[in-house]
Amino acid sequence: MRKLLPIILILLSVIPSKAQYRYGNGMDEERGAKLDSLVTKKDFGDRLDAFSSSRFYQMTYVGAPLVVSGLIAKGQDDHFRSLRNEYLPYFSMHADDYMPYVPVAVMLGLKSFGVESRSSWGRMLISDGFTLGFERLVIRNLKHITNVERPDGSNKHSFPSGHTANAFMTATMLTKEYGYISPWIGVGAYSLASATGLYRIANNKHWLSDVLTGAGIGILVTETGYYLADLIFKDKGLCYIPSVDVYDRMAPPSFFSIYLGMNIPLSEYDIDEENEFKTSSGASAGLEGAYFFNAHWGIGGRATVSNTKIILNKSMAEDNTLDAWSLCSGGYYSYPISSRWLAGAKLLGGLVHYPKLKLSDRTIQARDGFCMGSGVSATFRAEERYGMRFFLDYNLLPSHSRDSGEWMSTLTLGAAFGVNF
Repeated sequence: MRKLLPIILILLSVIPSKAQYRYGNGMDEERGAKLDSLVTKKDFGDRLDAFSSSRFYQMTYVGAPLVVSGLIAKGQDDHFRSLRNEYLPYFSMHADDYMPYVPVAVMLGLKSFGVESRSSWGRMLISDGFTLGFERLVIRNLKHITNVERPDGSNKHSFPSGHTANAFMTATMLTKEYGYISPWIGVGAYSLASATGLYRIANNKHWLSDVLTGAGIGILVTETGYYLADLIFKDKGLCYIPSVDVYDRMAPPSFFSIYLGMNIPLSEYDIDEENEFKTSSGASAGLEGAYFFNAHWGIGGRATVSNTKIILNKSMAEDNTLDAWSLCSGGYYSYPISSRWLAGAKLLGGLVHYPKLKLSDRTIQARDGFCMGSGVSATFRAEERYGMRFFLDYNLLPSHSRDSGEWMSTLTLGAAFGVNF
């Protein structure tokens, strides 16, 4: 903890004490006026948007939840690794060694060809220099202090993922400098960064918690580096100042996202008259998306693969896991609390497939069945084309065994990160 103290003090020293901020020129006044106009309104949604548009929030709204998610996921690392081992046991591709450098290469290339960015050459290099220094300081110290073994057992420098931190750091650099040209620049940069993290898991080099925490650190150190440079340079060398984004509250919230969740079983069932089948916690991963016709109603679907550990007759823990592939579709509802925050619900139905399951004393054959699900969510529209969703889903699944007429109930708690369109 003594080694972490300087890091904590550095990060705390650069966090602004007020929610609003200005750069000190004419464009600052316009930016401040937009924020002030939001604050003076009495509507809760407007006040929520005002806070969401503050400098402090903009610095932390993605990075901090990712770090917290990584710490929470630490207790579920084995479940997500089981998914990897089940479906990608021999995966070995090393594009993740090069992908983190693509965004910074694009940024320097655009700058070299004279495309105007947020900062002058000097200001940009100082901002990125601070960022790189913070990233090296935080990552190296955490790896040394935590001493977490990698999934493949190669060393004890697993937590957090340096490759993922680098990828999200360079993606944030590119987005801050050139994101004003098009929102798809940020989408592309962060998609590449996300792919880097997924590759690290697939290559068996990192746990899910390593990747989520590394991603959050990469974003936070970049925001810190740029904020420190802003304090030093003021408006000198600042070529472009992004305006406050206040989105249309009633815009259709269509989305496509990566779905990651923790399974919490609520029930058990009998395999036959003599054997009772129970599952413990597990993990789900997949894709989810919906197209909205207006601000409230839409249709969409979810495709997931999940696993849960098995306990037979309340005492015998099985080495194998219960796997399920599901494909569901149905209706989605959204209520815009503000232009950035949305409350949602859904009602789905579809098919579930259970592969053949080998237990210590028997084999349960593969089975297909009908499943149903519902859920509630809170969505944050971080950028025009990027959002995060925190969800709690309820699923009603048929039993794996054909000899049981009972159903299984599970909750899935998790987060989704995706593209708005």
